[in-house]
Amino acid sequence: MNSDRHIVHMDLDTFFVSCERLLDSRLNGKPVLIGGTSDRGVVASCSYEARTFGIHSAMPMRLAKQLCPEAIVLRGNSGVYSKFSNTVTDIIKESVPLYEKTSVDEFYIDLTGMDQFFGCNKLASELRSRIIKETGLPISFGLSVNKTVSKIATGEAKPNNQIQIIKGTEKPFLSPLSVRKIPMVGEVTYRSLCDLGIKQIKTIQKMPIEMMIRVFGKNGATLWKKANGIDNSPVVQYTERKSISTERTFDKDTTDIKKLEGIIVAMTENLIYQLRRGNKLTACVTFKIRYSDFQTYTQQKRIPYSAADHKILPVVMDLYKNLYQRRLLVRLVGVRFSHLVEGGQQIDLFDDNDKIINLYQAMDKMRERYGDRAVIKASGMNAKSISRWNPFTGEPPPLLANRRQ
Repeated sequence: MNSDRHIVHMDLDTFFVSCERLLDSRLNGKPVLIGGTSDRGVVASCSYEARTFGIHSAMPMRLAKQLCPEAIVLRGNSGVYSKFSNTVTDIIKESVPLYEKTSVDEFYIDLTGMDQFFGCNKLASELRSRIIKETGLPISFGLSVNKTVSKIATGEAKPNNQIQIIKGTEKPFLSPLSVRKIPMVGEVTYRSLCDLGIKQIKTIQKMPIEMMIRVFGKNGATLWKKANGIDNSPVVQYTERKSISTERTFDKDTTDIKKLEGIIVAMTENLIYQLRRGNKLTACVTFKIRYSDFQTYTQQKRIPYSAADHKILPVVMDLYKNLYQRRLLVRLVGVRFSHLVEGGQQIDLFDDNDKIINLYQAMDKMRERYGDRAVIKASGMNAKSISRWNPFTGEPPPLLANRRQ
């Protein structure tokens, strides 16, 4: 039952900034911006000191510098952040029976049943203290009967604090808060709610669910439930085996290097697009090759979290070159991305300027409208369609999808 659960939401405070401050204590207490360092760059993350000037994530760096000329601007280092993220994950993994890692800096933990032995608030507090002590990173948490209330509570606990919402007090806790605090409310939904005069959660709580459904469709029901502290969604066990992959078996075994490399490029680009479409990042890349004698070889490499072609494609090509023995006929090649987490946009903002971000967004829009192969590298032009089932959207495979061997 929903009311019997104990769900913790943990979130590392201004994670990227906190990592940089561990490496350089001179940044403590200063307004810090992380992202592309040129004027065409974009803010990926900013400290609380910078936020007081009205700066926020995804703001153009030029505007952020105008708002706060004394801000210290740093280019993001996803390799460093990935290591810190993995350290925190390892601590949580050792300490709790069930957890879900939803992004590089965010976790849900199910402590249901643990109250009989330790007391869930005490257990969560001790875990938070251990993370702070062993990593030096500030972290906040919310504890309640479900994911939605816990996530909102974490937002209220920040910076570097904790809140427990006692069972039965969910509605009064949510009531005075802005509707923007509801996890599913983005800019468009918020504007729609404001147009209806709905700015606080208590207004939704007083409305009949049928009225919300009439205005917002199916999302209206979900919005109403969240506003009333109702959320039965489970904590899904996090596993680093979570992955997406694609393979290509040739009609005729080949040693044609141009054909091979073209197909590998096209496969990889398509898979990276699936990552971005699902708002996912990968931290592990695997390449697979099978020769005509059915001998199969794989090699993998851990990488900083990414969903960018120019970061992942060179890694795939390096793995291919390590494994490829030129004298042998190739039967199959495959690419797999694993250790997936949510949060594609923020890591991408570390690039030096917005040109690459805009390029990817434009490419992806064209693919959504005209198909996966609407935009591809010239080297991948000779590859036949490699569209596959998308594990994020649940779309079935097209009739001409690749065979898997």
